[in-house]
Amino acid sequence: MRRAFLALAMLAAAAPGAKANWEAVERVEPYSISGTTGIELYQSIGARGPKIGIGRAIAYTNFDLKWSRDYQPQPDGSCVLVTARPNLIITYALPKPSSTLAPAMKLAWDRFIDGIRAHEKVHGEDIKEMVRAIEAYSVGLSAPDDARCQKVRQKLQARLGELSQAQRQKSRDFDRVEMSSGGNIHQLILTLVNG
Repeated sequence: MRRAFLALAMLAAAAPGAKANWEAVERVEPYSISGTTGIELYQSIGARGPKIGIGRAIAYTNFDLKWSRDYQPQPDGSCVLVTARPNLIITYALPKPSSTLAPAMKLAWDRFIDGIRAHEKVHGEDIKEMVRAIEAYSVGLSAPDDARCQKVRQKLQARLGELSQAQRQKSRDFDRVEMSSGGNIHQLILTLVNG
């Protein structure tokens, strides 16, 4: 009985369409800023922060996403996307003072950067959520009369665009609230600059 159960468990783990366990790689790329007061540190962020469009940001979340996909033509002429395994690297660009701060300023800086890091982590979670949605849609996706697996790829690409746009819009909406007057980021900046 135990052998039969183990055999069934092994078959289930190897079954086509089974979702693979994966984890995103998350890393921080600090950029150096200078200053000893809140206003100096913030001005340095303005001069050295990541370029976004025509301006600069305090921090930025970016990602690199690659997929390993197994498309399998079927005997009936259809094609099935049997597995789709993501390789996701999320990178957070965050400011880091280049010199040691006085104890009171260090406490203020730590509160500021903890809040900024928490904000960027929300973007990271949204990216992971998008990747999980892509995976859920991808595994088992099929197209009839598709022996060369072209139709199923087109079907997937159309949905990928929609999911990507939804993630970008969610990110923009979150930033709009956080960076609005009185919003979380606005408050973090005011606290850092004004003490």
